[in-house]
Amino acid sequence: MTRHSGAVQRLPHPRTGGRFTSPVPPGSGWPGDPATPRTAVAQTAAHVVSMAAATQSLEELDAEVSVCRACPRLVEWREEAAVVKRRSYADEPYWGRPAPGWGSSRPRVFVVGLAPAAHGANRTGRIFTGDRSGDFLFAALHRVGLANQALCVDAADGLALNETRVAAAVRCAPPANAPTPAERATCAPWLDAEWRLTAAHVRVVVALGGFAWRAALQMLRTGGVPVPVPAPKFGHAATAEMGGVTLVGCYHPSQQNTFTGKLTPQMFDDVFRTAKALASDG
Repeated sequence: MTRHSGAVQRLPHPRTGGRFTSPVPPGSGWPGDPATPRTAVAQTAAHVVSMAAATQSLEELDAEVSVCRACPRLVEWREEAAVVKRRSYADEPYWGRPAPGWGSSRPRVFVVGLAPAAHGANRTGRIFTGDRSGDFLFAALHRVGLANQALCVDAADGLALNETRVAAAVRCAPPANAPTPAERATCAPWLDAEWRLTAAHVRVVVALGGFAWRAALQMLRTGGVPVPVPAPKFGHAATAEMGGVTLVGCYHPSQQNTFTGKLTPQMFDDVFRTAKALASDG
């Protein structure tokens, strides 16, 4: 991908019609933007640690996540993708910033994924929105009653989650969907803070893929949940009860998994029916 050198354009949001540059400046009116021009910006890993530990609300956390610049490689990649764009979205503005968690502020089910897609959440500003993985995920959540609709095309489409919150272990779109170990470690305090602010309500954590499973285990461990040694192993539909929280594994809804049948809609529904039932029993 090569950096675009043309003039900065203000393009209309596909639903609201508001005009934005790419990446979208904080506080400029993008649907669901939690930040303002005054939101504090983390510039280093140390900043992330201190800011995540100090945040006292999900609103504050989401705002700070959405403007984080602590990983130079990820900042360059997400912003380059927002300028160069995919041809099918060339006439749209791209969010081009980290994707904060979203959904219920008192979730009983907490879904953890890997990272935003360069032309999915990095374009729409809402995690798991605007790509095939999100289509698969939110359709399943709708079928089992954890979302009000299956539609998930942009941040103003009316989608709402029922006692469910969705977040990613890494908040910026990474090249080749592969964050480095250092980038994973830098971003982890944001997920730890999200857990701290929601843990009183969560009964089930669903990990989408092996990386999310490991990130969820670290999140729980950091949050004081007793994780056994050796740690539970990831597997589709694997469950592990720890300190009143059940971790449930699920294959990631990547196109590689869904197109090949490794993950079918029925398998996905079964995982979320299990999660919903466990959350209701808690």
